[in-house]
Amino acid sequence: MDVAEFQEWSGGIARLSRAQRRQTFQTLALSEASDSYEASNSYDDDLGECCEADAVTAVSGDTLGGTLAAAEPSMPAPPSRAQMDGLAGIGQRRVDSLGCPHCGGREVTLWGKASGVPRYRCKSCERTFNALTKTPLAHLRKKDKWLEQAGAMIDGASVSKTAERCDVDYTTAFRWRHRFLEALSLDKPKNLSGIVEGDETFILESFKGKRSGLPRASRKRGGKAAKRGLSAEQIPVIVARDRSGATIDAVLPKLNRASITAALGGAVTPANQFCCDGGTAIVAFALKAAIPIHILAAPGKPNLQAPDFHINNVNAYHGRLKEWMRRFHGVATKNLPNYLGWRRALEALGSKVRPEDWILGAIGLGPYQQVTP
Repeated sequence: MDVAEFQEWSGGIARLSRAQRRQTFQTLALSEASDSYEASNSYDDDLGECCEADAVTAVSGDTLGGTLAAAEPSMPAPPSRAQMDGLAGIGQRRVDSLGCPHCGGREVTLWGKASGVPRYRCKSCERTFNALTKTPLAHLRKKDKWLEQAGAMIDGASVSKTAERCDVDYTTAFRWRHRFLEALSLDKPKNLSGIVEGDETFILESFKGKRSGLPRASRKRGGKAAKRGLSAEQIPVIVARDRSGATIDAVLPKLNRASITAALGGAVTPANQFCCDGGTAIVAFALKAAIPIHILAAPGKPNLQAPDFHINNVNAYHGRLKEWMRRFHGVATKNLPNYLGWRRALEALGSKVRPEDWILGAIGLGPYQQVTP
């Protein structure tokens, strides 16, 4: 092998998996002991396979650089230092922002490391913790796969495709999905500013995943309502959105003033200009709270004397939400708040969202939850 070939071969070593490196070291040692592969038929206790078979699997051709990349690893690669350092950095941001999860104290010091995650000790309550303590991701295993899970959620991948991407079981991918969404479902702005558009939309009730005790015949892949128009099968969802894009939404137990007040009270105030389509419940909420209200009789066609007052933005949000949810072929009503939070986080984080941003939101620092120390 000349110098150029050797440099090309050695440059690929960093890309080898642990099993491939082990096979390469073994083959080099055997080659040094003998010029022939016939003398390499010895048993390796670590791999539990014949060294000759390992050499043939790892080497194709006359040189070690032949098809090493094609060899299948016999065990999963361990989490890289970059992955663990990335998770540690995400955790450090949470600790810097929120302090001790037990007492809220800000004076914390590093206190060793466990399972690749730094631990801290609070000087106020003297308790130890890590960045995942009291978060939905606490005690979850396989941290090296979390960034891939977050990437799949950003892409809106199905549970089966997410399981394939992360190389985990289907039930694990489903459980991770909702653990990653638990904090984000609560991630809402405390208040909206300026002109606020509010409107309700309706999503078909679903008992997806329920195997017994259904109040009606089951439907397949989302299905259709038994009745046209609004009925008890349609679940009301209220959405309020200001012109900066800040969004509040909620599943309503009933479409009435009390339910809308519980969802929007305190976030939409008399300081806002509230635009709606004139629905009885939403108008009653605005009048009771003394919020200046602008009723649009024809959505999409604002008054020529007041062109800034319309509900086009919130109606467009409804359209994006339902189009995005269609890929799931029906969402269980009990999980609907999680899916609303999922879409709300995607809109808030924008097109440049990274898996690290998603994990940060999953441990309590979403776009609306971030706290400045």
